[in-house]
Amino acid sequence: MQQEQFKYSTGVVGFPILFVLIIWLVFWFEVRFGFRFNAFGIYPGSLVGLRGVIFSPFIHSSMEHLYHNTIPLFVLSMALFYFYRQIAWKVILYGILLSGFLTWCIGRPANHIGASGLIYVLMSFILFKGIIAKHFRLIALSLLVVFLYGSMIWYVFPIKENMSWEGHLSGLITGLLFAFLFRKTIEKPKKYVWEQPDYNEADDPFLKHFDENGNFIEHLEPELEDLKEGLVNSKVNLTYHFKPTKDN
Repeated sequence: MQQEQFKYSTGVVGFPILFVLIIWLVFWFEVRFGFRFNAFGIYPGSLVGLRGVIFSPFIHSSMEHLYHNTIPLFVLSMALFYFYRQIAWKVILYGILLSGFLTWCIGRPANHIGASGLIYVLMSFILFKGIIAKHFRLIALSLLVVFLYGSMIWYVFPIKENMSWEGHLSGLITGLLFAFLFRKTIEKPKKYVWEQPDYNEADDPFLKHFDENGNFIEHLEPELEDLKEGLVNSKVNLTYHFKPTKDN
């Protein structure tokens, strides 16, 4: 049990660190050896540009671009693996493919690069999944996402030059779609005994310990009372047997 819990905890933190490490290594490789991978981004309308559906999340144009994507990617992916570990990989892998393909369909003729499309998938999925689930923990997570990254919603519109708002919009749509697609895996809120429609206070064994004024009553169970009374009223006969020794 402890080993399984350790593997689970390692995955929650380990995989997000791995994602961040990969995108930083790619950028370091570009800077160190003078390569530019921008041509491997999503180029809409071009068959060659479809390769960017897979490669674009790992490519960034500058240190600022990389920095702005690092923290949201780490935080949101960690939340995904913690609260939705059973479908986390599906959301990430299918999210990259679908959001990338949508960007290829609706994007401007330019190289669309960066992990922001995946970030919008995670943000949108976690936000809408918590609302659909109606579970207090998941709703609280959704509110936290709104508090931290609610302003990201404005960047699905063309309000800033040289920013792939098409990739952001594609990620937002993909995350919303996944929230409905994986709705059967939503953890249902736990219902306690007193929340059941056929609950009767008179039959509750715990409430029987309280009187009408709310005072706690300590008493023995009927079976124990009968046993105690039987021990008090019972008579015990002791018979001693004397066995002489050889010396006697």
